[in-house]
Amino acid sequence: MKKHKSIIIFLIKFFVTYFLLVTIYNTYLQRSQEKEGTYKTASITTLVADQTVKVLTFFDYNVEAVQHDKEVSVKLIIEGKYTARVIEGCNSISLIILFISFIIAFSGSLKATFFYSLFGSLLIYTINVLRIAFLTVMIYKYPENQEFLHGLVFPAIIYGTIFMLWVVWVNKFSKFKK
Repeated sequence: MKKHKSIIIFLIKFFVTYFLLVTIYNTYLQRSQEKEGTYKTASITTLVADQTVKVLTFFDYNVEAVQHDKEVSVKLIIEGKYTARVIEGCNSISLIILFISFIIAFSGSLKATFFYSLFGSLLIYTINVLRIAFLTVMIYKYPENQEFLHGLVFPAIIYGTIFMLWVVWVNKFSKFKK
């Protein structure tokens, strides 16, 4: 038992943090989304869609975000063509929860844990908005590659970012660094 103490502590910290954050997030979703009658996404999902529009507008695309009237999502319409949609799973919050849970499970000092969680969360969020913007353009230009782009390339970007942040955390800041 003593031999596996650090693994058990890691698992307890990870799962307690994860379930606490997921519970808070799910409560937020239940209070902010509407799924019956008039559909409405949570404000964080709408914000991600709106920021995606700002990124694409910066690059001179004619784009708009419109609340979908038949599901809980926001349509991204580029150059007048409905190209992509932003759903709850696209807003990066679930990934940020996973990221923070890992950082806390492999905690360092309180200050380092807090600031790295904050920095990493902001980086993940930003990379995600840029990823959605890029995906929207790529699907608009190459609709025949939608499955490849959405199913493989773009998850690799966001998961790769999170993995790199975890590696840096464990090797530079956590109490488990060498």
